[in-house]
Amino acid sequence: MSATKNAFKSSPRRYHPEGLTILHEDRDILVVDKACGLLTVGTETVREQTAYFLLTDYVRKGNPKAKSRVFIVHRLDRETSGVLVFAKNEPAKRFLQDEWHKFRKTYFAVVHGMMEPPQGIISSYLAQNRAFKVYSVDNPKAGKLAETAYRVLRTSSKYSLLEIELLTGKKHQIRVQFADQNHPVVGDKRYGRKEAGIKRLALHASTLTLHHPHSKEQFTFTTTTPGYLGSLLGK
Repeated sequence: MSATKNAFKSSPRRYHPEGLTILHEDRDILVVDKACGLLTVGTETVREQTAYFLLTDYVRKGNPKAKSRVFIVHRLDRETSGVLVFAKNEPAKRFLQDEWHKFRKTYFAVVHGMMEPPQGIISSYLAQNRAFKVYSVDNPKAGKLAETAYRVLRTSSKYSLLEIELLTGKKHQIRVQFADQNHPVVGDKRYGRKEAGIKRLALHASTLTLHHPHSKEQFTFTTTTPGYLGSLLGK
């Protein structure tokens, strides 16, 4: 990973929030590895135990009157772990969101069954109902185009481990498209199958490559894939 040129002093390590590992921080961006089970932003019932709340609190530590805050650039599902980036000012947020479609986003997932062919691109149109559940539609005018590239890395008698690249970034895209292929992500109770003994959704945002909003330098942030995903295949 490259380093920005401007000097920056982050908050002391004792203030680092639980459930989030800080991968990089400077004056413009804050990049973390989010744990499974932590919301990105709040809901009507959960307001404080979120990445947004915890990181806003983190950047304000040591100065209760500080106006410092983080700005939401994108989201990860509560059950998905991995790379999550926040902006620390409005111009950085606008740049990252405007350029988001150009950045490379790589995931690892374990899905049910044997994916055939072993690599390819899934393309479909996605819409959302009033219950906020995403589904595929045949009419392009009724949904938004979603494209996902995948490659099978390993298989077992029950599952396939996939490397996935998001070519578009739509809500629940990976989960819905692989469920449509009859290969839902393991542990997906919303779009997939309930299965005894499964501890979590087997989906991890592994790598994010972006351009820094200030220097325009290319950064690649990579996380360690949870061992649980490999354990599902017996390795």
